[in-house]
Amino acid sequence: MDRTRIREMITALTRHDYAGMYMNDFLETWHKTDDEVAATFKVADILRAMRESGLSPRIFDSGLGISLFRDNSTRTRFSFASACNMLGLAVQDLDEGKSQIAHGETVRETATMVSFMAETVGIRDDMFIGKGNSYMREVAAALEESHRDGILPRRPTIVDLQCDIDHPTQCMADMLHIINHYGGVDKLKGKKVAMTWAYSPSYGKPLSVPQGVIGLMTRFGMDVTLAHPEGYEVMPEVEAIATENAQAAGCAYKRTNSMREAFEDADIVYPKSWAPFAAMQERSRLYENNDRSGVDALEKDLLAQNARFKDWECTEELMRGTRKGQALYMHCLPADITGVSCGQGEVAASVFDRYRVPLYRQASYKPYIIAAMILLARKADPADTLVRLLEEGRPRVR
Repeated sequence: MDRTRIREMITALTRHDYAGMYMNDFLETWHKTDDEVAATFKVADILRAMRESGLSPRIFDSGLGISLFRDNSTRTRFSFASACNMLGLAVQDLDEGKSQIAHGETVRETATMVSFMAETVGIRDDMFIGKGNSYMREVAAALEESHRDGILPRRPTIVDLQCDIDHPTQCMADMLHIINHYGGVDKLKGKKVAMTWAYSPSYGKPLSVPQGVIGLMTRFGMDVTLAHPEGYEVMPEVEAIATENAQAAGCAYKRTNSMREAFEDADIVYPKSWAPFAAMQERSRLYENNDRSGVDALEKDLLAQNARFKDWECTEELMRGTRKGQALYMHCLPADITGVSCGQGEVAASVFDRYRVPLYRQASYKPYIIAAMILLARKADPADTLVRLLEEGRPRVR
């Protein structure tokens, strides 16, 4: 892409009001305005265009991006590291097992001690309902206090890399993939999105992806259907947000207990397993009470419950029922692929293989989304910063 086109993209960015993002965190998407969401998409596209044109998007000469992963991760971990590196930050993982946290150091103390040179702290804490998002806010409060007391010269920005409520970096990347796939936001009105539960031989997958999807995609005029077997409900407060978004955008949000109904005439399908909200609440309570036998019993019950719905699989037959049989298949990855990664799972191998390239493209947006979140939070003049980078035209470090 030439510099003239990139400059036009930066000019388009200035038409949005994103001042409220400066020195603030990026947690749930529904707490960001429409302008702030749109600005994040535009900055992500600009950063991608610059990097792919061989121009350096480095806005920092020094500083740290600190990552704290309390759950396993591949794509999000590397996406955060890529985003920080792209902007000029070094990345340091905070391994709680190798830190003084293991010896009882408080969140309040740890947050300050690791943040003297930090610009951003990325946190993934999605294991327990009622815990992850609260932990991120606790870290944020500690950083704010230390900045206010003059200990930290700048208060680092928290980026939610997945919590128990939302997965904003994933769902924003998903949404940007959809926008670019269809050629713009104006092409999305009336598109049908099927966010459906799918069978998995494991039981404890977080609710944050389906919740993030219904909480974000209902803002874009698309008709969103959430499908799952009875008993696999998500958080009611997130469904309330989806309903409110749909009403404001003039589209529909609905729930069904039929995967086939959700797929019928869908333009986009997102079959993904998750654990029941009520069960995850119980799981959190059992862990908090250190009731290991109770956890084991719950896991056994949930695996048996999952096994009743093995027919909830994204098959070739279901895909033929989508719009012209050509719906965009999406997944946050890794998917449970029948006959490949497991005996029976979320998606048939033939469906997954046919969509492998679009799936990889979907995943490729995440580093740029994270970088955009950081840039908008750390620079008071994002558009001017991007123009300066464009004019300097420094070659990207290879």
